[in-house]
Amino acid sequence: MSTNEDQIRGLVLRWAAAVHRGDLETVLADHAADIVMFDVPENVRGIEAYEKAWPPFFEWQAQGAAFEIESLDVVAGDGVAFAYALLRCGMPADDRRLRLTLGLREEGGRWVVAHEHHSFPIADDGASVREVRGVHERWYAGTAAKDLDGMMAAIADDVVSYEHDAPLEYVGVEAVREVCARGLDEGPDVRFDMPDLKVMAREDLAVAWGLNRVRVGGGAETWSRGTRVFERRDGSWVMIHQHVSYPYDPDTGEARTDLRPARS
Repeated sequence: MSTNEDQIRGLVLRWAAAVHRGDLETVLADHAADIVMFDVPENVRGIEAYEKAWPPFFEWQAQGAAFEIESLDVVAGDGVAFAYALLRCGMPADDRRLRLTLGLREEGGRWVVAHEHHSFPIADDGASVREVRGVHERWYAGTAAKDLDGMMAAIADDVVSYEHDAPLEYVGVEAVREVCARGLDEGPDVRFDMPDLKVMAREDLAVAWGLNRVRVGGGAETWSRGTRVFERRDGSWVMIHQHVSYPYDPDTGEARTDLRPARS
């Protein structure tokens, strides 16, 4: 005869497999009518709200995400039990693990889930800062090598960029690609860097800012202001927004492209 622990382990494994298949009926099967779930994006109460929470996840998962239990522990008492697990939940490049805790009770001769709690650990912000700095380093190298494809690899398809020149905004990666291509065509030796780059990252969002330095050939050098916003998608950082500008002279209304930082 199977023990309570065995029954609950089978329940959790069936549930996880059903989630991965997108089998909503089986996902709901062993849950109490008054289920309370603390999910990553929201909290839900009741089986109807629980049911509505899953279709958006299934749509995202269908893009190639994993949902697999790596470790599972079960402790069962007299009529109540809990289980906790670590799961692979994300795209192949995402090495984070989803934490899962389940509270169960015996109801009508069977075990049902009365509570679920899902969460990801808070990201290592130091590692995220280094990764975003790495994106900038690749941009510097790509500019020097005139590697346009390499430069575009970390730019989101839906990026919105506020460039130095009109129009008011550049929408989409192809529009930004054209701007970058024009910049690379300015001369045989074009270099870009940000000597005072600052980066702040929290979980899947990061912002970077500093002064852009562009050098063309052996002489021409311009400085401007740059702010860039990044999002971690499928385990990699991509730029979703950029804002670059020159200061303007209030007396003439002209952009000041001749300014230099005091420390340069």
